Amino acid sequence: MATGRTHRPATRSRGIPEATVARLPLYLRALNALSERSVPTVSSEELAAAAGVNSAKLRKDFSYLGSYGTRGVGYDVEYLVYQISRELGLTQDWPIVLVGIGNLGAALANYGGFASRGFRVAALVDADPALAGKPVAGIPVQHIDTLETVIREQHVSIGVIATPAGAAQQVCDRLVGAGVTSILNFAPTVLAVPDGVDVRKVDLSIELQILAFHEQRKAGEENLAEESAVRNAPTTAVSGVAAKETPAERAARAGDGPGPEGDLPAVVRA
Repeated sequence: MATGRTHRPATRSRGIPEATVARLPLYLRALNALSERSVPTVSSEELAAAAGVNSAKLRKDFSYLGSYGTRGVGYDVEYLVYQISRELGLTQDWPIVLVGIGNLGAALANYGGFASRGFRVAALVDADPALAGKPVAGIPVQHIDTLETVIREQHVSIGVIATPAGAAQQVCDRLVGAGVTSILNFAPTVLAVPDGVDVRKVDLSIELQILAFHEQRKAGEENLAEESAVRNAPTTAVSGVAAKETPAERAARAGDGPGPEGDLPAVVRA
């Protein structure tokens, strides 16, 4: 099997937009679910719904792959899986090194989705001498001093950083210096890298803050709706007196005219 060190994906050379590239894994995940259920074909509308995009955007994305489907039949699921996997470079082996084996790093090392998606965890690396030699997910942790040797011997081109923020840039510099050209960063900091190095940042706290914004906005909309309902209510009791009343009711309450049913006022002024 070819290794990721000597083969690079062809997406950029073929002119596929970055936004389309970002959606290809969504389509692939939905297609793999269909494949597991032995579904042979899928319409653009069904696949778009499963991937969370609109069908027109999906058809445009697939046109960059040279796949247009068949009218009345849809797309061949297995062929699309192959096409997208090839375009993303998942038909070859991508050895990765994971740096930082704390709680998050250990969880990532135990994630079973790497291998099934074309990624092989070649090494786990940490700066803590106490972790050296201890197995995590069946892989012995190596000390950070061996990082460059691991990258060279395992032909690693993708690095994953799960260190504290203060150590992330130094680790990044060492990865890049050793030849790593793609980095997935879980550390809560922005990394500076030279041209030719791709960085993808995963910040869970930022995603939660965005969700908090939406929750706050929804709560505000609910409060406004409740206030509007109160203001537009037909009557509102205030100290036992109707806030909205007809002229006849108001006159009856003041003793100046007949009551709401035409009765005479209870008190006649002298």
